[in-house]
Amino acid sequence: MTQHRRTMIDRDGVSLAVTEVGGPGPAVLLLHGLAGSSRELMPTAEALTDRHRVLLLDQRGHGHSTRRPDDLSRDAFVADVAAVIERFAPGERVALVGQSMGAHTAFLAASRHPDLVSRLVTLEGHAAGSTDPQDAADLGAFFASWPLPFADPTAARAFLGDSPLTEAWVADLEQKPSGLRPRFDADVMQAVITAVHEPRWAEWEDLAVPTTAIFAANGMFSAEQQTELAARRPGTRILTLPEGSHDAHLDAFPSWIAALREALA
Repeated sequence: MTQHRRTMIDRDGVSLAVTEVGGPGPAVLLLHGLAGSSRELMPTAEALTDRHRVLLLDQRGHGHSTRRPDDLSRDAFVADVAAVIERFAPGERVALVGQSMGAHTAFLAASRHPDLVSRLVTLEGHAAGSTDPQDAADLGAFFASWPLPFADPTAARAFLGDSPLTEAWVADLEQKPSGLRPRFDADVMQAVITAVHEPRWAEWEDLAVPTTAIFAANGMFSAEQQTELAARRPGTRILTLPEGSHDAHLDAFPSWIAALREALA
């Protein structure tokens, strides 16, 4: 297995966990989705190390980074990405790769900082947001419904069900004296996704870097939504995986890696 090195950096009082994987080669920064962490993207990182030096960021509110930061705005997430690139790849333009919420962070960062980004690859991400505030409330309620702490991984699986996403959540649970708890808080997740649900078409249309948007066959976004994304920014490349869900990096891994390698080539 490739050697991993985690470094904690501070930005405006928020601790950010950054993991480096691999050796020489052009840098790629991977950004996970809501309620995830860099752990779930480690297999993706490992698959890229033959050609790339890979950086993984636990975005604020997630993983080993500050759990309850005061600022949960999209601007704060974007500034975190810029700080990581400037710290770990000074003078280099990196490829940004993000899934879901991480895709949203990635395209905003690429739009705002084209001098830091060589290309953009998104998995199951979109700029349209949501017109229904209940969507964010429902997600917050779901996370708040977890019967915490879980006594053990078996109890977590019994509640969360049998899926690759469940396995990613279980693998990331933190052992506390009282039991197992996730590395995120429900109210923070609701606040984060509320900001993600605001339409950001201006930033999408202003993207100046080569952009590939990857979607899964059974993902969250319809063919019409995918078409709109490309129509709003001519030159966007759309790749559709033959399988997989919104979490195709977990449940359609070979197809995801093949498409990602093609997008980064």
